[in-house]
Amino acid sequence: MKYLLMIYGDESVWARMSPGETAAVYAAHADFGQALAAAGALLGGAELKPSDGACTVRFGPEGPRVTDGPFAEAREQLGGYYLIDVPDLQAALEWARRMPGMGDGAVEVRAVNDMD
Repeated sequence: MKYLLMIYGDESVWARMSPGETAAVYAAHADFGQALAAAGALLGGAELKPSDGACTVRFGPEGPRVTDGPFAEAREQLGGYYLIDVPDLQAALEWARRMPGMGDGAVEVRAVNDMD
């Protein structure tokens, strides 16, 4: 079953990290991705650019309109994701619990509606 692991965190914390700290997080994610790949679970993933460059298309009676920024104002922003294929939700949660660089923040685990 496919699951999306969405990584949320406070972008201001990331912006204050030293180059050494960010390098350590990137290295930990490289290791995590390699572990997912070795387990045959990794389908894809990426880091997202900061949310200040995002736009949202909102829909209503007047039709679609574009607004700057993410959909909701929040302390945590979506920073990246992994798309995985594992046997069940428990396996997806085990991978989410191992997410590197998560001193705070959250990982949302959501099943993908595979239309096959």
